[in-house]
Amino acid sequence: MILNSLYMLIIVLYLLSVLGYFIDFIQNNQKVNRIAFWLLSIVWSLQLFFFILRMLEFNRLPLMTIFEGLFLYAWILVTFSLIINRLFKMDFLIFFVNVVGFVIMTISIFVPPGDASDQLTNLLITELLVIHVSVILLSYGAFTLSFAFSFMYMLQHHMLKEKKWGKRMFRIGDLAKLERFSYVFSLIGFPLMVFGLILGIIWAWIEFDTVPWDDLKVISSFLVIGVYGVYLFQYVVKKKRGYGLALLNIAAFLVLLVNYFLSSSFSDFHLWY
Repeated sequence: MILNSLYMLIIVLYLLSVLGYFIDFIQNNQKVNRIAFWLLSIVWSLQLFFFILRMLEFNRLPLMTIFEGLFLYAWILVTFSLIINRLFKMDFLIFFVNVVGFVIMTISIFVPPGDASDQLTNLLITELLVIHVSVILLSYGAFTLSFAFSFMYMLQHHMLKEKKWGKRMFRIGDLAKLERFSYVFSLIGFPLMVFGLILGIIWAWIEFDTVPWDDLKVISSFLVIGVYGVYLFQYVVKKKRGYGLALLNIAAFLVLLVNYFLSSSFSDFHLWY
């Protein structure tokens, strides 16, 4: 009951924070912006508290179920957005990133929150797998930030093209900066995901003496790596810049979401996240 009540409180405060950032995005209201920021800070603290309570309840790191994976993903997004806002003061980035984070948290409501079975727990409770899951989720967080910057780039591009001058346009930031940050976070997420996949392959080989290459989650994960590899190749080698590259990065993130949600539903091997 305590965990359920705490979780619903987090959802409500998270919703209020996202609504506050939405109002600020529409009306350029700094007072509402400050309230939304502090609400988000409270959400981060309550998420961490919930994580610790669940760890104490089940006497393990809460990384082994779909519910826990979604929850940790949302917490990583909140953490990244607060750090970036502290360093660079980018309010609209917080808004776009945490729209994704709130959707993730909302989806987790419909996922069974119970503990993993004893058999699954014994199978997963190895340091190698914990690192694998953690690194993969960190890569998801980096790719989500990259998507948010590309989405802001797309908005700014349309506003400039249609000559919609105003405070909102100046607060979003210049195109070069948005494009650069989008590239940087894709560059961070790419090796993290590659490293996470390598760890997962090593773990599967150690545990089962085989690697499930035909598993839908494994196949789609390599597809994600391929799409982001194309994006980085276009940026670094081909020196491509501009609106088309931003759209490619947004498309790569959509492939990532398909990998996370749809392939997990049809995977016989990835049962926990």
